[in-house]
Amino acid sequence: MNVIELKCPGCGERLTLDMKTCPSCHGPVVISTFGSISSMSPLDTNKYVSAYKKALTEHPDDRRLNFSVAMCYLRLNVYDKAMPAFEKAIEDNFDDAEAYFYAAVCLFRGKKAFLQPRAVIDRALEYLNAAVMIGAKGIYYYFMAYIKYDSFARKGYATSPDHRELLLQARQAGITEYDVDQLFGLLHTERPDQL
Repeated sequence: MNVIELKCPGCGERLTLDMKTCPSCHGPVVISTFGSISSMSPLDTNKYVSAYKKALTEHPDDRRLNFSVAMCYLRLNVYDKAMPAFEKAIEDNFDDAEAYFYAAVCLFRGKKAFLQPRAVIDRALEYLNAAVMIGAKGIYYYFMAYIKYDSFARKGYATSPDHRELLLQARQAGITEYDVDQLFGLLHTERPDQL
């Protein structure tokens, strides 16, 4: 793998993508979780977008850069730009369960599952099934349970597994209240009482 350099969006120091945090300002170099940028201001997030886009001109197939810029766009709720970046990150590294999970979040564009067209629901479930096959985390099952409840059960459609079965799988996989709060924060919607 090539050594990719970029300037720290926070302080301008020269960094490589192999570094986790900037030694000067302690900001993240590569975004690997939403939590690392969730408290970042939109202005700071835009600085990260600019740094990643500049690096992507020279390294368009780097999965870390594509995933990082996708996460920044998701943080900014710019779904039209986030989705292609997530798809590119998946294409560059099809074994990254997190990319599938966040791509499914992105598909909802800040709206409830109940309001989504069936094609969006099916695509989100495909992404989540891929994420589960790579690494069965409770949050992936819980997101599927939410979709199965809000888009299927509320409309009276039978589905298998149903939301109750998926909730059980989420609990068995170790879902936490923090994970649930994070999910609904990402989705910009309220948690249904039934979940």
